[in-house]
Amino acid sequence: MTDQLTTSGPSRPAGAGAGAGTAAASAGRGHRTGDQPGARPRRTRRVGPIVRHAILIIASLVMIYPLLWMIVSSLRPNTEIFRNPGLLPISFNTENYVNGWNALSQPFSHYLINSTLLVLGCVIGNVIACSLTAYAFARLKFWGRNIAFAVMLMTLMLPIHVVIVPQYIMFSQTGWVNTMLPLILPKFLATDAFFVFLMVQFIRGIPRELDEAARIDGCGHFRIFFRVILPLMTPAIATTVIFTFMWMWNDFFGSLIYLTTPDNFTVPLALRAFLDSQGTSDWGAMFAMSVLSLVPLFIVFLLGQRFLIRGFATTGIK
Repeated sequence: MTDQLTTSGPSRPAGAGAGAGTAAASAGRGHRTGDQPGARPRRTRRVGPIVRHAILIIASLVMIYPLLWMIVSSLRPNTEIFRNPGLLPISFNTENYVNGWNALSQPFSHYLINSTLLVLGCVIGNVIACSLTAYAFARLKFWGRNIAFAVMLMTLMLPIHVVIVPQYIMFSQTGWVNTMLPLILPKFLATDAFFVFLMVQFIRGIPRELDEAARIDGCGHFRIFFRVILPLMTPAIATTVIFTFMWMWNDFFGSLIYLTTPDNFTVPLALRAFLDSQGTSDWGAMFAMSVLSLVPLFIVFLLGQRFLIRGFATTGIK
């Protein structure tokens, strides 16, 4: 049998096996060194990530430069703030924080409390109203649901400047101007269509079998919502809380329209009070209080960033 295989096989010239082994070894060395045709050299493969990381680091420094400059400027005297664009402080002057805290008619803590009350009211209103509205759009069947949902999405493209005048007239007739009610009450009416849309997308991803199982156990829509749907909506609710907190904490236009007396000012209006177009502006104190006003935002974002990422990942909103 061995003889038959030996005699029936194709004839191979002498030294062919050694040549094939040499070629294979050469190919293996070429694969290790990146010399194969079409393969990039190892040095090129190393340089590419280094260049990309260098560009990203430079872009990050450019983006974060205004924040770093504001922090450094809060420690400089007013005479040196706009003379030195660098980030290395020549001297540390903490008087801006002391002066800024007591520069206005009320201590700066008064405006922080006003902003906190405003933000809490808006967060509670958005969470309750938007989640109930989203459940109705996602689970209930009623006449005109699709039309109402389309109209709600169209309001996303409506600028606030279009509705601010009729809203101001309406709240002025009710006597609510110079209070926080015009800023908080619309949140309890699910006027933020973005959060409704976000929660609708999230609820549609929850299996309907959970609703059916709860309905077999005798639950109605309210019990299904509060005991089944709402506990599963933690990422979407956290996203709503974070964005509502950030938008209302930094809202300047709405507070400027409805809040007229300094005692009701929020943080953005209080920071604006440090600037005087006709006199001397206290830039150092304004930068110092701006740094303090950013602390709650950083804390909320750091505590809720993992829920924020899960909320965007599970709702399909990029």
